[in-house]
Order: sequence, then C-alpha cells, then structure tokens
Amino acid sequence: MSINNVDLERLGQTVEAVKADPSRAKKTNRIEGVWNGGDGPQFSATVTYEGGTMTFDADQPTFLGGGGRSPGAMLYCLFGSASCYAATFATVAASEGVELKRFTVTAESDIDFSKPLGLSDNPIAEGVRFTLHVESDAPAEKLAEIEEISKERCPAVYCLTQPIPLTTELAIG
Repeated sequence: MSINNVDLERLGQTVEAVKADPSRAKKTNRIEGVWNGGDGPQFSATVTYEGGTMTFDADQPTFLGGGGRSPGAMLYCLFGSASCYAATFATVAASEGVELKRFTVTAESDIDFSKPLGLSDNPIAEGVRFTLHVESDAPAEKLAEIEEISKERCPAVYCLTQPIPLTTELAIG
C-alpha cells in the first residue's frame, strides 16, 4: 500500500528489521568529488545511490570568483535539507493515514558572506526557514502534529539544529 508516494509495506518491513537488529538503522553516506582547475563547474562528484549514479556539479557564484554555471554549495544544502524534511513529513503523514493532495516546501536561508571573504567574524548562516504548503482533508491540528513529529525525526533538521562532530584530514600527495 502506498500513500503520498511512500511504500508503507516496505517501510514497515524496515521498521521490523531495525527492531530485530538496531544496527540495521545505521548507514554511511559517501561522496568523493574533484575540484576542476580549468574551465567549467568548479567541483564535480559522481554519487552512487540505490538506483544508479548521478553526477553533481557545483560552482561558486560569480561574486565569489566562480562562474555561476551550476548551483553553489549552499543551494545544494537547502535542496538536501528541504527534500529530507519533505520526505519525513510525507512519510509521517502516510504512516498516520493522512493523504496529501498537494504538498510543497519552500526553503530559505540568509547567508552573510563577509566571514568567507575574510572580512568579519559574523555568523555565516542566520537561519533556515521551511514553509510547508499542504492541501489535505486532514484537520489542521493533525497536520500540526505531523509537522512536530517530522521536526523531531528528520535527519536534516537534526543536522541543522545539533552540533555534529566534523573531522577533516589533509592527505598530501
């Protein structure tokens, strides 16, 4: 059975598998990209996922010295965050039996580039805003409940709101 383009049978199987073996809930995501020192987008990475591979290109906007030929990193960040939050909301709604007739997400972030330019110590991101546009027969109270559950469960929301350890390594040669 599928609601909101969410396969509830498959989701239920995953929940049961993780209940039986919690280690099955952990996955590692990996991207390996290359910086292009010539013409074209500045950064490219071929991403492997369950259904195949896709190449993503990123380019800084012209005001930061790039060519503006592809989305910049912050747009990909917004896209990833918005798609994760949308998926979480749609999945929670489906699990609750709530059909979404129409559902869109607007994601916005205000960025202060003075720190990346070496001109200040101002915070770079002033915040992220998601606006959910939902059409459903469900009552507003139920949709608000789904929104709260989604904020608690969404991996992207977690990454945006909790300190995440970052490790960097310089491999020369």
